[in-house]
Formats: sequence, C-alpha cells, structure tokens
Amino acid sequence: MKTLIKLLLVTTLLSLALFGKSIANEKVKIGLIVPLSGEYKEIGISVVQAMRMAINKIGDDKIVIKVKDNFANPINTLEAAEQLYSEGVKIIVGPVFNKNLALLSEFKDVTFVSFTNKINGNPNNVISAGVNAISQINTIKKFQKKENLERSIFLIPKTEFQSEIDYAIKKTKINLKDKFIYDTDPTKLTAQIEKITRYPQRKQNLIDEINRVENSEDVNKEKKN
Repeated sequence: MKTLIKLLLVTTLLSLALFGKSIANEKVKIGLIVPLSGEYKEIGISVVQAMRMAINKIGDDKIVIKVKDNFANPINTLEAAEQLYSEGVKIIVGPVFNKNLALLSEFKDVTFVSFTNKINGNPNNVISAGVNAISQINTIKKFQKKENLERSIFLIPKTEFQSEIDYAIKKTKINLKDKFIYDTDPTKLTAQIEKITRYPQRKQNLIDEINRVENSEDVNKEKKN
C-alpha cells in the first residue's frame, strides 16, 4: 500500500511541478488532506511519509506541501479545504475516503486527487486515483477481444459497490450476454448460483439422458452409463 501511494504521489507531484515551472517561476503549493487523528491515523501518517519521500525523489524546492488533518469525516474535510483555499492552494491530494468528498464540489477551481476507487457521484473537481470499476472493466473488455469471447456473464455482489459496477458497465459499454445480482450471504448464494447456472434444468437433462440410454437397445449402454 505504501509503495503504491509513493508511486502515485511521485507521478502526481512531478507532473504538477513541471506544470508549475512552465507557467511561472514561483512556488507550487500542494495541499494534503489526510486523517492524522482517530481510527485511521496510521493511514494518514503513511501518506504523509510517502509524500515526503516523493518530494525528496523529485528534488524540487519549488514544491510546498501544506498538511491538514481531516479526522476522516466530511465536515473537517470541508474545513481543511477552506483553510488551504484561503492560503492559495488549488491542488489538493486527498482525502483518502470517498465519504469525505461530499462537500467539496463548491471549490470549483480546486483539483482534488483522491485515493478513492469510487467514481460514481463524485464531484467534478475530484480525480479518482484508486483502481476503479471502469479501469477494471476496460481490462476485461481487452481480454474479451483477445480471447474472442462473445458470451460473458457479469456477477455483481449486492453490496455498496453495486451501483459503482452498474455505472462502469454503462460507461464502458462492455458486451455482456447477461448480468446477475447475487447475495453475499453464503446461505443464499448457493441457491442463486444454481439458478444462474440453470442447475435444476441441467440435472433434469442428465436424468432424462440416463433414462433414455437405459431404456434403449444400445449394446454399449452399460459403458455409457
């Protein structure tokens, strides 16, 4: 996780630093909104450490990082964004969690690079840096084309990610034979899989075939059974 964050930040900051150099010979202010208190503070500390390593790797003293603690909640995220905005920050890395993006749409001229892997319903000024459903389904599309697959079925778990996957399916226009919503409860899942795979029908077809062979005059029917 830490390596992934580091690579992301190196790429982001390097791009921003080069962009800053191209427009003016002045400091590039980058905000960082992460949880540094409470349940998720270890994640926030890891991000800050990764940011520092990224800055050292870039070696550009024009980049100024301003860190704010959002306590992993939307209200404090809004307050942190307001403070950074008042200090002239227009590029903010974070927040980490999708739920904290809800109140950020009012900052029209600020770009947030969030670590969320959700994209459906995010404000227009948020870039989702996580591995999201659209990128994953586009990878599946490439595999379909490579293997010449024409009859694909999509199984979607009945969870908070259901709408995200549905959104990605529509956006990518992936070619599907069908899609099914399944329950992650193991006591219900078996019955749902039987329905999806048409198990009762296939079982009955097998029984009918066995009966047909047994009642036939085929001399090899014992071997077939």
